[in-house]
Amino acid sequence: MKTLTKYCQYVLYLGSGQDPENKFYHDNEYGFTIESDDELFGRLILEINQAGLSWTTILKKKDNFRKAYKNFSIQKIAKFGPKDFDRLMNDAGIIRNRLKINAAIHNANVILTLKKEFGSFKDWLDHHHPKSKEEWVKIFKKTFIFVGGEIVNEFLMSSGYLEGAHGPGCPIYKKALKSKPAWNSKKITKSK
Repeated sequence: MKTLTKYCQYVLYLGSGQDPENKFYHDNEYGFTIESDDELFGRLILEINQAGLSWTTILKKKDNFRKAYKNFSIQKIAKFGPKDFDRLMNDAGIIRNRLKINAAIHNANVILTLKKEFGSFKDWLDHHHPKSKEEWVKIFKKTFIFVGGEIVNEFLMSSGYLEGAHGPGCPIYKKALKSKPAWNSKKITKSK
């Protein structure tokens, strides 16, 4: 029998319509390659905000996060000042946590620095690929703030850098493979 991940089992055995946010995310986003730096950063923001909460809570607030964080624009978030911070702290549509908001602003600035050296956030990720989860966690902790093992694991799995989003028994497995996730390819040739 082909295997399923716990998340695949959860989504597939829910019954129709019980959790549309998780169903859509599982079927169309989780484990699929993300090309856009802003979308990659948006996924990292969501994963950071999930810490201590359910993923369903984050998915239900995803559109609010997108609006509050200026469509996940790294350039715009990096320029957030005290007024933006206060706006976010008063936005009931997102998670109002000082550490998580500070992490988004700080990490946006870090990504701008990485882009100067590597060209893009995606190129920085590709430069380090492949790595084990433990190696990735060390790199992320050295580079960003508010990025523990679970956040890093889920960010990389959800964006196709680590295997495990879908099991071979999941009907979405082949669809995700068609997006050419990094975990399923040979070492990406470094441009530098």
